[in-house]
Parts: sequence; C-alpha cells; structure tokens
Amino acid sequence: MLSGRRLDLLDPSPVDIEIEDIAHGLARVARWNGQTTGPLPFSVAQHSLLVEEFCVALRPDWPVKWRLAALLHDGPEFVIGDMISPFKSALGHGYKTIEKGLQRAIHLRFGLPADLPEAVEKAIKRADRASAFFEATQIAGFAPEEAAQLFGPPTGVPATRILTEPALDVQKAYLERFAGLMTAHDRAGGR
Repeated sequence: MLSGRRLDLLDPSPVDIEIEDIAHGLARVARWNGQTTGPLPFSVAQHSLLVEEFCVALRPDWPVKWRLAALLHDGPEFVIGDMISPFKSALGHGYKTIEKGLQRAIHLRFGLPADLPEAVEKAIKRADRASAFFEATQIAGFAPEEAAQLFGPPTGVPATRILTEPALDVQKAYLERFAGLMTAHDRAGGR
C-alpha cells in the first residue's frame, strides 16, 4: 500500500489497514468498470459517500457506527477492485471468502463488529441498490425500466443527480466524511 503497509489478502490483519489507503484506492476505482458517460469515471468512493447519505435518509435514527459501516461497505475494493456482480458470482466462494476477510479486517480496524447485524446489512444493501439505480440511469446507459427491474425503484431516498468528480477531490471528501464519523463514533463510545 502507499502507506507502506503490506496487506496479506488471504489473511488480512486490521493493523495493516489504513483509511488513507482505502480512500486513495476507492477514489481511483471506477464503478461499472468505467463503462460510463462523461469525462471522468464515477468512483467507488463517490458511490460509498452516496450510500452513506442514503442510509441517513433511510435510517435517520441509526447510531453513527452503522453510518460508518455504510461508508466502508465497499472497502475491500480498495485492493481487489470493483467487479460486476455476474463476474463475482462466476468466481464463486473463493472470491467471497477473500472479500469477507478484508471487510472483517476493515470493520475491526475502525471499531465495528467484524460481522454486521443482518438488519444493518439489509439497510446498507437497500441504499446500495438505490445508488446503483441512479448511477445506471444517469451515467451507465440503462433505461429506467431496466434499472428498476435490476435494482428496484429507489424509495425513501432523495432524488439524486450523479456528477463525477476528480479522484483527488473525491479522496478528500471521503477522508473528511470518515473523520467526521470517527469523531462522532468515538464520542458515542463506539455505539
């Protein structure tokens, strides 16, 4: 990693995870494998910021730790990239095992439970799918009907305009959001 850490993908340790590495990587990983309109890719970091925002809309009473989990929901992609779902499925259990190990290490590094409660996972997934709908229809060439069939219509979240931003700007925004959430998380005693 650019921080100088060495991360074992098969046995990741929380002590080898740095938020700067995550933000740097996610700001440079393109959603939709870069198959989007516009001069810049829509990054996983931008997507993660939007998912966290949608979680606030869906669950305004959530403790800050779950908002932090939402921001970090695609954290493993800072080293393994963003693969489209059909390809992940084709790779099977081995891919999922590596991804899950990385996610657990990230969670533990930042004071979250290794495995999230099912209700939290479902809420984050709902926000993730809402983001995917807006991304699909605005920058990835999907018709609204097709996106609704694949991701479901977005409900309970604000209508959103997808705008791509330069990697350095997104990286900074991601780090700022993370810092704010961590400060609140620490003040709440990890709750």
